[in-house]
Amino acid sequence: MIKKLLLGCLMTCTLPVFAQDTTRLSLLFVGDVMGHDSQIAAAYDPVGKKYDYSTCFQYVKPYIESADLAIGNLEVTLAGPPYKGYPQFSSPDALARTLQDIGFDALVTANNHCVDRGKKGLERTVMMLDSLQIPHTGTFVDTVSRMNDQPMILERKGFKLAVLNYTYGTNGLPVYKPNIVNRLDTATMRKDLVHARAQKPDAIIVFTHWGEEYQSLPSALQKRLTEFCFKHGAQLVIGAHPHVIQPMEWRKAENRFVAYSLGNFISGQRKRYTDGGAMAYIELEKIAYKPDSAITTIDSAAYYLEWVHRDAAKDYYILPAPEVELDSIDMPKDVTSRAAFKTFVDDSRALYKKHNKEVPEIRQRPQTPARRPEDVPMLDDQKKEP
Repeated sequence: MIKKLLLGCLMTCTLPVFAQDTTRLSLLFVGDVMGHDSQIAAAYDPVGKKYDYSTCFQYVKPYIESADLAIGNLEVTLAGPPYKGYPQFSSPDALARTLQDIGFDALVTANNHCVDRGKKGLERTVMMLDSLQIPHTGTFVDTVSRMNDQPMILERKGFKLAVLNYTYGTNGLPVYKPNIVNRLDTATMRKDLVHARAQKPDAIIVFTHWGEEYQSLPSALQKRLTEFCFKHGAQLVIGAHPHVIQPMEWRKAENRFVAYSLGNFISGQRKRYTDGGAMAYIELEKIAYKPDSAITTIDSAAYYLEWVHRDAAKDYYILPAPEVELDSIDMPKDVTSRAAFKTFVDDSRALYKKHNKEVPEIRQRPQTPARRPEDVPMLDDQKKEP
């Protein structure tokens, strides 16, 4: 308590002098990026004989681009043909290219489907993301790459963030040596968090793949692991896997945030609760109170709702709730689709109203700043001269 009071006094005394050193960074997190058979079929262009996902993401693109950093869970492999959905996913490379095109800055890959195509699938996924220069973490070709690339360090607008990613399992499939998949093992996670803190980031983010599928509330294990991550230095914990949304908490006094599950960002699942997700929007504020010291806080936390529409032609579209409710786009005309959209947003709002802590919904469209090449986040090894 005394330390906090002294820090508060120090910041109060020095803020006027260093007011020009206050900077802000916006973050956007989304849940599961799936690739079911119906999605693969919808993306195929029989004329050009290629895959094109651009129409699927066209309405959500401004939301992704509006954030300084956007991160999602890639829950497929990029293992090459034959392309397949559930139960052992391999999506066309065009999916990753489109995610990059619409503004995703990094992806996490440790999830229960990351070894669906074995050693070859894991390694080709890493290779493709590397070739596209998409920062990623969670799965590694060997021990050396894990040592060199973990935590994933992202830098933007004077902020340095460390990102760690773990999964509860791999559906019982083996991870073949020398490949490594980060698991939710507290002994390993503790070491990783110590290493991450040693990098002196402004914030540590732990992206977890956990929980019980289709359950709207977090399990006791999710809660325990959240507290473990916070205890050992994480500031944000972002969850995926249940395929439905779960509550979010912004603990203002502790300067911490958790989203237990963001649901499906895009998938072929059409059942109630699974046909959409939430996008968590976080703003960090960094204040330099000495020339070589700064304090970073969570300045705001909120979310957007997004629903996945499948039209009569069986094409998929992600529809952010503000676009539909503000009449920015044409809502599907069929009664079934309109009812499904309403059911999803009503269910989601009811859950969040009851269980969210200090995390409201954003019902307006974002302003999308033009991105400059120098704004693109880089990994440490990308900054080295050739």
